[in-house]
Amino acid sequence: MNEIQFLMYDSDEKVEVLVQEETIWATQKAISKLFDIGVPAISKHLKNIFQSGELDEKVVVSILENTTQHGAIEGKTQTKSVKYYNLDAIISIGYRVNSQKAIEEYKEFNKHQKIVSDFDKEIKKIQGEQK
Repeated sequence: MNEIQFLMYDSDEKVEVLVQEETIWATQKAISKLFDIGVPAISKHLKNIFQSGELDEKVVVSILENTTQHGAIEGKTQTKSVKYYNLDAIISIGYRVNSQKAIEEYKEFNKHQKIVSDFDKEIKKIQGEQK
């Protein structure tokens, strides 16, 4: 995985994401920064997304091990498992947040990336069928 950072266009806050297999992956904390809502709201939306069958949790979630400096012991590291959610999950949360900021952030991010999500492919397919 290649780690990248991008700067939100209307704020000085950076949101860290990972890039793998032509999609981005972000933690709930990063998604909450992106859409400017609390982590509990992100958790609630994800729970509803998975319960409704909108997305398959096994497909859009990846558990990775993050290694960080140990807070109490100098020179020691600690490893913990962290859930990352792919772009399809991030987009689904954005629609549920139903905010103009969510839509603007997605459009701004997509301007600078060459990533095409499964969601984007499906939208293009639908739009092609409607012509």
